[in-house]
Amino acid sequence: MCFGGVFDVAGKEARIAELEEQIAEADFWNDPVAGQKVMRELTRLREQVSVWQSLSRSLSDNLELAELGDEGLYDELATEVVRLSADVAQLEFHTLMSGEYDDEGAIVAIHAGAGGTEAQDWAQMLQRMIIRWAEQHRMKVEVLDESAGDEAGIKSCMMSIEGSYSYGWLRAERGVHRLVRISPYDSSSRRHTSFAKVEVWPDVAEDIEIEIDEKDLRIDRFRASGAGGQHVQKNETAVRITHIPTGLVVSCQNQRSLTQNTQVAMGILKSQLFDLAQRTQNAEIAAL
Repeated sequence: MCFGGVFDVAGKEARIAELEEQIAEADFWNDPVAGQKVMRELTRLREQVSVWQSLSRSLSDNLELAELGDEGLYDELATEVVRLSADVAQLEFHTLMSGEYDDEGAIVAIHAGAGGTEAQDWAQMLQRMIIRWAEQHRMKVEVLDESAGDEAGIKSCMMSIEGSYSYGWLRAERGVHRLVRISPYDSSSRRHTSFAKVEVWPDVAEDIEIEIDEKDLRIDRFRASGAGGQHVQKNETAVRITHIPTGLVVSCQNQRSLTQNTQVAMGILKSQLFDLAQRTQNAEIAAL
C-alpha cells in the first residue's frame, strides 16, 4: 500500500526502516505471499525516495553551476535539464498514484448493457483493449470468469490484473462506456448506440480482514463453460457466490477444481465488500 504523500520523504524513510526490520527477522519467509508483498512495497518506497533525493541533489548542483555564468557549461546544463525533466515526470507519476491502494493489483469486471449482440460485441472490445494494454505494460492478466454472447462478443467477464500500479491506472476506467457506430450486425446498416459497464476494485483480499457470515452467502456450483478440457466440462468446478445483503455476485470458473474456484471467488468478494465499505464511508464523510 502507499505510505504517506509523495512529498512525505521522512515518513517513507521510516517505513523503509520498518520493512527492513521485518525482512531481517528469521521467520520472515514463513509466509511467502506476505513476504513478496513486503518486498514489493519496499522496492516501491525505495524507488520513490531515490527519485526525490536524486532530484533534490541535482537541482542544487545545477543551480550552483548556472550561477557561475560559464558559457562552457551550457551544453552540460542543457543535458541536465532533459534528465531532470524525466525525474520530474516520474515524481508527477507518484503524485498521481498516491492513493491508498493505487499500487495494488486490480479486479476488473465488464458487463454488456442493453442492445443485444451489438452491446455484447462492445463489451468484448473493451475486454480486448484492457488485456492488450495490460500486456503492453507487462502486467499479468487472468480471466476468472466469462459469459459468451448470444451471437458474438461477451455478456460479462471478470479479470484479475497484477502489475505495478495496475489499480491506480485502471480505476479511471470505472463507469459506463458508450460506442456509436454503424452496426455490422444490422442488415439495414443503421447507426447503433451501445453501452457496457466497467467495474474496478483493488485486489486487497490478502491485506484485509473481513468476516463474512456464511448465512449471508448463496453458493451455486455449475459446469465451467470455458476452455479447460473434458475434466472441466464433466464436473461442476465453477462457482457463483452471491452476498445476499448487498446483492454482490462473483463467479469463477478458470481454475481446475471447485475448491480453487471458491477460494478465488471469496477473495474477490472480500475485495468488493471492502471497496463498498470504503465508498460508503467516504460518501458519509462528504455529506457532513
